[in-house]
Amino acid sequence: MKILKVLGIIIVVLAIIILVGGMFLPKTYSVSRSTIINAPDSVIYKNIADFNEFLKWNPWAKMEPTAKTTISGPSAQPEHLYQWEGKETGSGQMKVKSVEPNKMVDIELKFIKPFESLADTKFAIAPEGTGNKVTWTMSGENNLISKWMCLFVSMDKMIGKDFEDGLKYLKEKSESDK
Repeated sequence: MKILKVLGIIIVVLAIIILVGGMFLPKTYSVSRSTIINAPDSVIYKNIADFNEFLKWNPWAKMEPTAKTTISGPSAQPEHLYQWEGKETGSGQMKVKSVEPNKMVDIELKFIKPFESLADTKFAIAPEGTGNKVTWTMSGENNLISKWMCLFVSMDKMIGKDFEDGLKYLKEKSESDK
């Protein structure tokens, strides 16, 4: 009986620590990377906003080329949809929320498996020197589990390298499409 009482107290204390501690951890996250691409803004924009082109440079599609993908809706317009399902990349979808031709693409990113989450992903294109600066940003809200996970591995460290690789692939594709 004494062991059960001690075990019960330990469980209650841990639950309180997790719940109360979670209230003090970051509620949101944001990851952002940029690069300069020496290609017209219209080429860069098409490679981002049209998911048929996006699929060709997307770092996660390169990671798991056998993932099942479906692209539907009007290309480079709100409601344009890219869905995937893979063993390594899980499943989810990206849906264009809004666009500013040759300047910005705002995408709703929904992960379904292995963990459900929702994020806002934006690509901004702005003239810089003789090229265009592309900034890829993803932001969202942390749930209780992701708040605690971020204590050990930040979102920036988790996906920052993928953003860097993706921008490198976008740069290569856009500069060769000129």
